[in-house]
Amino acid sequence: MKKTYLLFMLAIFCCQNLLAQSDYVKEHFTKKEVYIAMRDGKKLFTAIYTPKDASSKNKYPILMQRTCYSVAPYGEDKYPARLGPSETIMKEGYIFVYQDVRGRWKSEGTWTNMTPVIDNKKSKNDVDEGSDTYDTIDWLVKNAPNNNGKVGQYGISYPGFYTAAGILSNHPALKASSPQAPISDFWFDDFHHNGAFIEGYFFTFPVFGVQKTDTTSKPWYTMLKPESKDGYQFLLDLGPLKNADKYYKDNFFWQETVNHPNYDEFWQKRGLLKHYGKVKPAVMLVGGWYDAEDLTGPLAIYKTINKTDPNAYNTIVMGPFGHGRWSRETGHTMHSNVYFGDSIATFYQKNIEAKFFNHFLKGNGDKNSGLPNAYMYNTGKKEWATFDKWPAPNAIHQKMYLGADGKLADAQPSATGSVSYVSDPLKPVPYTEDNTTTMGFTPHNYMSEDQRFAGRRTDVLVYQTDVLKDDVTLGGEIKANLKIATTGTDADFIVKLIDVYPADEPNNPYMPNKNIILSNYWQMVRSEVMPARFRNSFEKPEALVANQKTDVNFRLQDVLHTFKKGHRIMIQVQSTWFPIIARNPQKFVDNPYKANESDYIKATETVYNDSFIDVQVLK
Repeated sequence: MKKTYLLFMLAIFCCQNLLAQSDYVKEHFTKKEVYIAMRDGKKLFTAIYTPKDASSKNKYPILMQRTCYSVAPYGEDKYPARLGPSETIMKEGYIFVYQDVRGRWKSEGTWTNMTPVIDNKKSKNDVDEGSDTYDTIDWLVKNAPNNNGKVGQYGISYPGFYTAAGILSNHPALKASSPQAPISDFWFDDFHHNGAFIEGYFFTFPVFGVQKTDTTSKPWYTMLKPESKDGYQFLLDLGPLKNADKYYKDNFFWQETVNHPNYDEFWQKRGLLKHYGKVKPAVMLVGGWYDAEDLTGPLAIYKTINKTDPNAYNTIVMGPFGHGRWSRETGHTMHSNVYFGDSIATFYQKNIEAKFFNHFLKGNGDKNSGLPNAYMYNTGKKEWATFDKWPAPNAIHQKMYLGADGKLADAQPSATGSVSYVSDPLKPVPYTEDNTTTMGFTPHNYMSEDQRFAGRRTDVLVYQTDVLKDDVTLGGEIKANLKIATTGTDADFIVKLIDVYPADEPNNPYMPNKNIILSNYWQMVRSEVMPARFRNSFEKPEALVANQKTDVNFRLQDVLHTFKKGHRIMIQVQSTWFPIIARNPQKFVDNPYKANESDYIKATETVYNDSFIDVQVLK
């Protein structure tokens, strides 16, 4: 969970302690630190920044973030470099509130990852993030001087989860909620994708699996410090996941992960989606099309609320960003080697985010906010598009068949055919060729990275269209329908959707890697993994029958991307993707986290030509 956002927060933490306090914040806000008692008696540390011109005649709304990453700097004479989600909102004036969630940093209590929701609370000891949010808001509107009685909540990544869970508080003063890059379910986002373990998160476990013993303003956990700078080799040398006990024997979150290899009650009760019913606050989900950490969450929550409460004010924004990158302007908006334009984060902050909070916290708060239901960035055309609903009702389903001749065609082949490859878990396909990124908290650039390095291996299948004669816009959901067979009894299948650039594509002037050329660039647009063991049930895994043709169907996340005239559409299929995804032994075992080295076997994987990718096309 959350390399870019966590590192980003740590960077702010360091800057706040090493650099001079922000003159603007100090000059314009008064800081107060309080402990707010929850219904069970535990007290949560809260920092409140109130505009100095607030008065009984000049009241301000409250904008709150709850976080597990620290509300530093601590001390009423210490001020951060910035308040709120953007400088624009900071200068428009709000009472900004930051809170350490239960069990983290200076707050009391015991912390758990993705606190389970308790729908029917029967006593004061039945607490969750919804109740903590409710109790916090209730105290604030009654005790924070000169507030106007309206509260908004926002947050990126884990704070995005707390925002999404805060919707369930149902406090009447909560008028606007913007979960940004939130996790909605640990089984499908963040630490797992369709139950496959994200081994790229291996180095994050100290942050999330060590309990503190007392309230503190300093980290209480110790990060791993491997001598290697090559994450691929380090994790390959680690061997089977059972060997991780060498580092994480006493890490409670690692042990929880290892001991719950299936989608059992432990994971199910941490999901948010089943708890949404009627939604009181206005909601604006925000995500990035290239968010390597939490792409599922904003899309899943948006679609769920649409179903459970069609009358709710429920909107979504998806931009050309990596994880949380819309919160800071970078000037030239890049992802990996792809350039999308200038000042896109600023456009979002001023014309979308500020407009949302101002309308519902300072304006009349009706549904006529002036914003569309879906503000979606077309990553192929490199421009914003708006929709009354997402996916667009006029999107047409189209099947792209994986031909045995390597062609990607819209008609099912007339004759039966197949292609095979040997998958070796001891020599897995890398997810990136940039080794400098493999020792970080979580991956990032691979989401739009050039895939030529993978497609030229013999254990990766490549299917592509002819050169497109017209633009083709995929806008909506994607589903892989694979017909496979294997000589083993288990396997992962990774499907990647790729935009193949023409040979005469020029480099953009801002490319960070001067060794990459955009001529014939194979840009990954979307990708996902599916463990075949979960093909029929995430709760009850089943072995594959060796050499038997079997359906493996799964969803990739949504996309809005125009494949331009002169480009090609490509699909790649493979069975290893390391170390972003932990290696499947390819021999069925009850618990892959406890597999032995001898369980890892080579297998021949076969993909039949009646396999297809179902996409939605916008005409």
